[in-house]
Amino acid sequence: MKIEEEIGQLLKSRGLFLATAESCTGGGVAALVTSVPGSSEYFKGGLVAYSNEIKEALLHVSSETLREHGAVSEETVTEMARGAMKALNADCAIATSGIAGPGGGTAKKPTGTIWIAVAYKNEIVTMKQEGDEGRSRNVQRAIQNALFMLCDCLKARKML
Repeated sequence: MKIEEEIGQLLKSRGLFLATAESCTGGGVAALVTSVPGSSEYFKGGLVAYSNEIKEALLHVSSETLREHGAVSEETVTEMARGAMKALNADCAIATSGIAGPGGGTAKKPTGTIWIAVAYKNEIVTMKQEGDEGRSRNVQRAIQNALFMLCDCLKARKML
């Protein structure tokens, strides 16, 4: 069974709804989740918030967080996940923000740095993905990591 199918079964069996807030993954998480027939029973929707302006306006990421920590940070994906749950009236959310490449990296945040958050109510689990394997591979790894994080959280009774 594919990870997106397993997530669908877990969400549906618990009566939970998922939302996504994606930056560097460009809607890839939502695309995989909705590739499963019947996903409308547990997927509310997703926002591709590529610019900081959209992160602030639609997901309510604070300008202070963006100024102090940057768009690619644990703090930002945490606020993105919370914002997605609120904006889309969902029980849980996945958020991604990173530097997919090939450019844009810095010494502190090299290309391939991607932050992922999975949220349920007030609980947030985050992960920092590192290592540059090229733009396409960086994005695909982030999508898979995000889905596995959500699945692990659902299985570990963190999201009952």
